[in-house]
Formats: sequence, C-alpha cells, structure tokens
Amino acid sequence: MTVEAGVLYVVATPIGNLADWSTRAVETLRSVKQIYAEDTRHSASLMAHHAIGTPMRSLHEHNEEARVEELAKQLRNGDSLALISDAGTPLISDPGFKLVRALRSQGLRIVPIPGACALITALSAAGLPTDRFCFEGFLPAKAGNRRQRLQQLVDEPRTIVFYEAPHRIVETLNDAAQVLGAEREAVLARELTKTFETFLSGTLADIQAQVEADANQQKGEMVLMITGAPEKEQDDWQPEAERMLNVLMAELPLSQAVAMAERLTGIAHKPLYKLALSMKNRET
Repeated sequence: MTVEAGVLYVVATPIGNLADWSTRAVETLRSVKQIYAEDTRHSASLMAHHAIGTPMRSLHEHNEEARVEELAKQLRNGDSLALISDAGTPLISDPGFKLVRALRSQGLRIVPIPGACALITALSAAGLPTDRFCFEGFLPAKAGNRRQRLQQLVDEPRTIVFYEAPHRIVETLNDAAQVLGAEREAVLARELTKTFETFLSGTLADIQAQVEADANQQKGEMVLMITGAPEKEQDDWQPEAERMLNVLMAELPLSQAVAMAERLTGIAHKPLYKLALSMKNRET
C-alpha cells in the first residue's frame, strides 16, 4: 500500500479481539513514517502481533498540544503519519481532537481509517433504539457533578450512551436509577469482543442488582446504554414550544427558528414545523 505524502491518518485499532483490524489499517501503519500512540508501551504488543515495525512516539492528553507543531512540521515536509489510541477510534473519548482541529486549521490533510468503536459495537447488539442516540462519553467522577449531568438528561428522548470505568459502575448505576428512574430500560455491555464479553439488560434497577451481586460484572471496559425519555405528548409540549417559537420567530426565519427550537427542546421537527406554520398563518 502506498500512503500519501503530508497526510495524517487517523487509524482505529481493535477494542479487544486482535483480528478485528482491516488490511488497510495494518498496511497504513506499516507504511507511514511514524505512528503517534496514546501509550506506546500498550500499543507495542499490538504492533508486534501484526509485524508493524514503524517507529512510535507518544501523544496523550498531557502532551497533545505540545505535539501539534511537531506533527505540522513533519506533514509540511511531506512525511506521512498515523494517530492511534489505546483501543478503538481516536478522538472518541480519547486524545486527538485538539491535534486534528489544529492541523485542519493549518490546511493540512487528515484521512480517517475506520474500524472498531466501542459505542457503535455496543449499540449494534443491545436491542435498544438506535435510529437516534446521543453519546455522553464518561460521566463526571464526583457524585454531585455526575448526578447534575444525569439531571440534564432526564427529558432526553434519544438512547443515551456512556462509557464508564469499572470502579465507578455501581455508583453510576445507582445515580442513574435515582435520577432517570429505576424502571428505565438499559443495557450494560462489558469487555466487548473479548473472552468475557457480557450484555446485561433490563431496567436500571435490574442491572444494578446484577452488578452488585457479581463482582465479575464490575471488571473491564464498559458501555452503559439507557433508553430515552418518552416523547412528550402534544398537550404537554405545545405551550412551551409555542412560547419558544414566538421568541425565535421574531428574530429568525421560520425554518431556522424551528431548527433551533428542535435542538433546545428535543421535540421532533415535523410537529414543531407544523406548529410554527399555524402560528405564522394566525398572524396573516
């Protein structure tokens, strides 16, 4: 495989099973001049498994900003580089955002090499609604901040996806049950693509009980998925939506006002647009 000069390749790596890697990804990492890895020691075994001998340098949350000009200079000189994280797709709750944003602002080329991503892998087998979902990354470590974030999601109608550390999973499930409701349907995916891959499903209360009763379910990488809140009935949402649209339509064209109201309220586009049209017609 021939890589392009002056390009940073953002390469997804396996999240567990080492066979879950495309030929393109492996050949890209063999062909670039240098690989920037979240943890070079962690990635060394992965590189060895696939006979990749390309030199590696670290790029993690503590040195990412300091590395920007180093990579930019190499790319301008025509070097081809790659960015990987410890597992999965870089930038998804992993370092890389600041780097990619800075390099793109300088007109440098970024090419994605797709592959494994824990949140998509978990959703694909969870049996929860996937036509609309939101990814919240890791919840705050401190209990008060965690509950505050969950409170902000009480009325979120989309399936909500979190990553969570094993030592916090019991506390997180407890807080989620208290804030979002113990009867909210959920799935906890653990150790995806690995030997002890597990999916626990049921209500938040059910999953909390299973995890508390089995210490083995408190180990490994975790993805917690929770169904969204029921869509508001028209009688519930319409007065709030009408008040918001009145304000927005006074400053914005109708379509922009509807789009803004949709983002702020989580109400579906179609009923909001219909309401806005009826309001506009009442004015004429």
